[in-house]
Amino acid sequence: MKLPEPKQLPSGKWHVQVMVQGRRMGKTFRTKEEASYWAAGIKTKCREAEKSPRDMTVGELLDRYIMSKDSVLSPSTIAGYKQIRRNWTKSFTQIRLADLTQERVQRQINLMAKTKSPKSIRNAHGLLTAALAEFWPEKVLRTTLPQKRRYEAAIPSQKDIVCLAAAAEGRPIELPFLLAVWMGLRVSEIRGLTWDCIEGDTLHIKQAMVYGEDGPVLKGTKTYSGDRRIRIPPRILALIRQQPRRDAYIIHMSGRAIYKAFVRLCKASGVQHYRFHDLRHMQASVMLALGIPDKYAMERMGHASPNMLKMVYQHTMQETREQVADMVDDYFSALLSKEQ
Repeated sequence: MKLPEPKQLPSGKWHVQVMVQGRRMGKTFRTKEEASYWAAGIKTKCREAEKSPRDMTVGELLDRYIMSKDSVLSPSTIAGYKQIRRNWTKSFTQIRLADLTQERVQRQINLMAKTKSPKSIRNAHGLLTAALAEFWPEKVLRTTLPQKRRYEAAIPSQKDIVCLAAAAEGRPIELPFLLAVWMGLRVSEIRGLTWDCIEGDTLHIKQAMVYGEDGPVLKGTKTYSGDRRIRIPPRILALIRQQPRRDAYIIHMSGRAIYKAFVRLCKASGVQHYRFHDLRHMQASVMLALGIPDKYAMERMGHASPNMLKMVYQHTMQETREQVADMVDDYFSALLSKEQ
């Protein structure tokens, strides 16, 4: 198998190109060795792709499926698939598909259930069944999977938000915090904001910064509906204008930095621990409490359908629950007192 020779660029880095099924693929590396290693791996996978499904191992099947989606799915999705693929044990991925039985799959699932969450197991099994459906559709699995755990969204109270906002004032986390709780942005959308996203007093959410195999990657929004425009409140617009213009990006915090800063913010403000994403729950809950129709809530949150809004975000705030309980209690207390 003859491999292409990497070429050194004026920058000192090394670039190599490989022909895959009539399509030229190229990538740049810091060293010649890294470039050659990558090219060898691509060529090896191409040779494996010529195998009949029954001659492949489970690992080869998963790798072949992931490679087939490399150019159509986002870098973060591909990186996620590769992480999911690693959830299967080595002994299982070395099984030839001709020897793959329902019993062996079920045993592997039972083994994973001891250390993995139901969601992780379902994701791993889903990747396996998707790969089989594409390359060996006759092979159908009927595996019994762990029961899903009910997801309960954590929603900060109004008091918690006030405390968090006060503690965030003047800190680097202040702007990301307000963009999430007030405008409903995802952390990837916050990190992907560039100065050309500011259109007067309107924020154009058109991209997101996600993690790929080689680090942060700028891509389009999570869904088509994620590309949206929201009016910027004066308080947030003033904060945006105060940000230093180092480069094209408005926020210069990594996802991990935002997470850690928010954890410290929760401690400093004396509120319980929340995930940064829980701030979006608050945004959705406020709109629901205000009686805003789902259509407009979906537009503001960037959802393609109301399913997520109904399944995850339709949790009323604690204050609203207490008001409802008071109203019901007052009604029945008054009703029954009349009968006595």
